[in-house]
Amino acid sequence: MGSVAPRALLLENPHTNADPILSRAGLEVSRHPGALDEDELIEALDGVDILGIRSGTQVTERVIEAHPNLTAIGAFCIGTNQIDLRAAARRGIAVFNAPFSNTRSVVELAVAEVIALTRRLTVRDKALHSGTWDKTASGSHEVRGRTLGIIGYGNIGTQLSVVAEALGMRVVFYDTAEKLALGNAHRMGSLSELLAVADVVTLHVDGRPGNAGMFGREKFEQMKHGAIFLNLSRGFLVDYGALREKILDGSIAGAAVDVFPNEPRRNGEPFESELRNLPNVILTPHVGGSTQEAQENIGHFVAGKLAAYQRSGSTDLSVNLPRLTLPPSAAARYRVGFVHRNTPGVLALVNQTFAEHGANIEGQILGTLGEIGYVVTDIGSELPREAVAAVSEMEDTVRLRVMTRPGVQEATDGEER
Repeated sequence: MGSVAPRALLLENPHTNADPILSRAGLEVSRHPGALDEDELIEALDGVDILGIRSGTQVTERVIEAHPNLTAIGAFCIGTNQIDLRAAARRGIAVFNAPFSNTRSVVELAVAEVIALTRRLTVRDKALHSGTWDKTASGSHEVRGRTLGIIGYGNIGTQLSVVAEALGMRVVFYDTAEKLALGNAHRMGSLSELLAVADVVTLHVDGRPGNAGMFGREKFEQMKHGAIFLNLSRGFLVDYGALREKILDGSIAGAAVDVFPNEPRRNGEPFESELRNLPNVILTPHVGGSTQEAQENIGHFVAGKLAAYQRSGSTDLSVNLPRLTLPPSAAARYRVGFVHRNTPGVLALVNQTFAEHGANIEGQILGTLGEIGYVVTDIGSELPREAVAAVSEMEDTVRLRVMTRPGVQEATDGEER
């Protein structure tokens, strides 16, 4: 291999604190301010080893097939539905995200919107801006004593639950997985039960394909008359045409939407939605996690995961490969990261190959996830090129990376498949 430094390309302006973290891992960092479409991305990835994106760039199977030598992808956000995770795993490309870093920012936005909509502050604000004084308590309520229904009780849903209770709200939630109720929150047996009692309904579910279109006309009709609806989760979860009808006929008293099925790729581009210009509706441009604090945390967290993978092969909190971290060994001279198809006997064959070529194993860890297996091995002796070549050529090999002095620097003479 040549001596050219591996490259990282960051799109959509993740926090600049990511750059020095990646640079210290030996990466040459470049940036592009906006999202790229599929063809633009394929062209931009020439010579790139690590890709960083946010929610506006789609990393499709076609992109991955065009650039199978990508080492890793970092999603500087919570969601990863914009990445074909299975295609990446099949090519041995590790994917990382920031599952916790912007939780507080999303929660604070949700709380602010619940209060604003319940007090109809949007209507009062618009009237004054148009020059009309309209002081009234009509339709305005305290949030204290009202019921918040949280759909999806994960990192955001649970923290929102605690904050809402502190405001005096009653909290009910529904999740398809078993979740421990925090505080006085009450788990509902079905989504229909939640919708029947909630004064405010807020979505906080993930972007798996099975959730697409989960909240349509039928669900809106099950909500209490005069309830409020929030979606700070995923745009494709909701039928916004049905929401528009319910806002206009008064069935739903207000809504806040931060995510849309089709979002502009760059600032300044036109935005169209059937929810524009509706009364007591707050529209925000996917800014749930867009605070300085959240973006700084995300930049540090995701860049740190990418750097650790680049230096030492750690897949801690990867979303598509087995999660492994092998502590560094003082006796190790090389570290081998081996992604393979999850087939019985692969590890024994790898170790036999190393032994036959005189390579001494100091430490090793194995994990599997579905059709993919991942092994990290520390070698305390010389690592003959013949051993690396033999493992690379095994039928079940997906990718082989050789790193020197674990946690410090990737080998300049390592082989990769």
